[in-house]
This record gives sequence, structure tokens and C-alpha cells, in this order.
Amino acid sequence: MAGTSDDEERGLLPEHSILPLEAYLEMQRAIGNEHRVRILNALVEEGDMSATELREELGVRGNTLRYHLDELIDVGLVENRNRKTPSNRGLYSYYRASAMGEAILEHGRRELLRREWESLETYG
Repeated sequence: MAGTSDDEERGLLPEHSILPLEAYLEMQRAIGNEHRVRILNALVEEGDMSATELREELGVRGNTLRYHLDELIDVGLVENRNRKTPSNRGLYSYYRASAMGEAILEHGRRELLRREWESLETYG
């Protein structure tokens, strides 16, 4: 984070964190958007998908999908890969959730749901 010293970050991150605080904050901002969390969720739940498959699954326009995929790729939550098609007609481009993308969605979502259930049991 601009203007944040190492001393200030130490209290917020594990001592040997692999990423700076700003990278984690960027990831959180990225999944704060409904389109992006739906894209990431689809990739975690369904596995690798092409842009066409994602567009059909989520019912979004191509340019909207591309914008949000780029945002997720930029912060490291989604990866774009290419592989040869079985017919060897060229490369097939697909997207997949990165390990960090899976972790931030799965652990974040699980924790929120756990807390919601606890609140319902306590107050509901």
C-alpha cells in the first residue's frame, strides 16, 4: 500500500507473507463485484471453462465478461491458459481459478456462511 511502512504491514500480515498487503486488498476489491464473484464461483464449481462457456453459464455479454475476467487475472485470482484442441486445429483458450482464487472464495464464503448460521442459531 502506498505510504505503508513494513512495520505497519507486519501487524496485518504473517511474518513471511508471500504477497504485500496491497495485493490482498486488490483481491478483496476484485471479488467485491457481483460479476467477478460469479465468474470465480463458476470456475471453482465447474472447473476450467472457455470464454464462450462462461458467457453461456452466466448469461453475460462478451465485453462485460472480458472486462471482469481481465480484472480477476490482473489480481491473480484467475488464470488464462491455452492448450491444443484434440483435433490439433490450434490452441484452445480457457480460464481457471488460481489456487488463491479458490482459497479466497472458498474460505471467505465458508466463513461468512458459518457466521450467518451462528447468528441465526443465537438470535433467530
